[in-house]
Amino acid sequence: MSFRTNLVRARSHIVFVLALVCGAALILYLEGVGSMAGERRDPLRPFETVVPLPVAAGIRPDNPDDEAARIAWTYFRNNTDPTTGLAGSVDGYPSTTMWETASYLVAIISAERLGIIDRAEATERSGKVVDALSRLVLFEDSLPHKAYDIRTLQMVDYANRPTTVGLGWSALDIARLLSALKIVQRHHPELAQPVERLVAGWDLDRVVRDGWLNGANVVDGAVRQNQEGRVGYERYGAKGMMLWGFDATAAMDVRPNLQVVEVEGVPIPVDTRLNRNKTPALTTSEPYVFDGLEYGFDSLTHLFATAVYRAQEMRYRRSGVLTGVSEGHLSVEPYFAYASVWGGGQDWAVLTFSGDRIDSRRTLSTKAAFGWDALFATEYTSELMKAIRPIADPARGWPEGIYEQDGAVNGSMTANTNATVLSAEAFRRFGPLLQAPR
Repeated sequence: MSFRTNLVRARSHIVFVLALVCGAALILYLEGVGSMAGERRDPLRPFETVVPLPVAAGIRPDNPDDEAARIAWTYFRNNTDPTTGLAGSVDGYPSTTMWETASYLVAIISAERLGIIDRAEATERSGKVVDALSRLVLFEDSLPHKAYDIRTLQMVDYANRPTTVGLGWSALDIARLLSALKIVQRHHPELAQPVERLVAGWDLDRVVRDGWLNGANVVDGAVRQNQEGRVGYERYGAKGMMLWGFDATAAMDVRPNLQVVEVEGVPIPVDTRLNRNKTPALTTSEPYVFDGLEYGFDSLTHLFATAVYRAQEMRYRRSGVLTGVSEGHLSVEPYFAYASVWGGGQDWAVLTFSGDRIDSRRTLSTKAAFGWDALFATEYTSELMKAIRPIADPARGWPEGIYEQDGAVNGSMTANTNATVLSAEAFRRFGPLLQAPR
């Protein structure tokens, strides 16, 4: 029998086998497409490999670092205006933003919880802040402006020069202030009504639009409103608005604008949107540290915070360079920078406000060291604290940190950093600040 005849007779079997092969290939292909589509639908999938670190709140309730907290409180004793009751954002500089004003309120409540000040002083200081906020000259008679002179309560530019036109408003700053005011209400019910009247006088509907945070900038004399916030800061700010009943659910949802970038073998949450429509957005410690210390982590923020922290530890394990990055002030020009895990399109970038790289100014951040140690209390955070402790100035407070390049102290002294030291020590003992006192 010829080969051709056998081939003809076996054709049905061959077709069956080919069908099986093609079917298997189709299934594999569809599974692959489905997997890729699933990843596109759920950008959170890479975080399935991240195991959240245990939160350390309360594990050292009888051993808070009272001395560190008392040094931090010195900053506010030195920098609070006796008339208005507001605190300056930088040592010796009589200007503040709503973000730093929130830091001051956080510092007051933390100092009270730690017994550094008594309840009467905490009530008096918080009440003076609320009163000062009620007397601010508002931007467009509507919302707190971006910056104020703490002596006069007048709108100023970032050089503390008076301005009648103004700079606009920051949705993130206002949201953080609302969070701090809610903390005041929780700890001082006697101030609940003054806080309610204060907040009722602000046109907060302008701060949330269609579920997103909405800020405003003055450009060439014209007010331009814009969506504000990126992954990390955006979710933290959204929580502040939602505490007061505003629908910021769109800002809470990270999925539409999330990409995942691997840094030091760790998946890092990064925003797909540009920062100020110019520079790829950055990921840094501060919003995750503040979220944990003030609110207590939700499940998603806990994952992100673990990843952001872990990448910094892994950089140290690889390079031997202690790493704790955050935004912060500098003691030299340009005087402020964002030190990132990922920013401007690259890992470990240090960026100016305008997006220029200044990696030589990377700082081991006091905020990051105290914050991560309070939240996670790992062997690595102990190493960070060991490095940071010697730089305290008992007469002035805690400086921003240590320059990585030469080991010199970044001697800028700020409200944000000293408030973070206080809230971190309060967290060790009592847990998140929004948790009502027992």
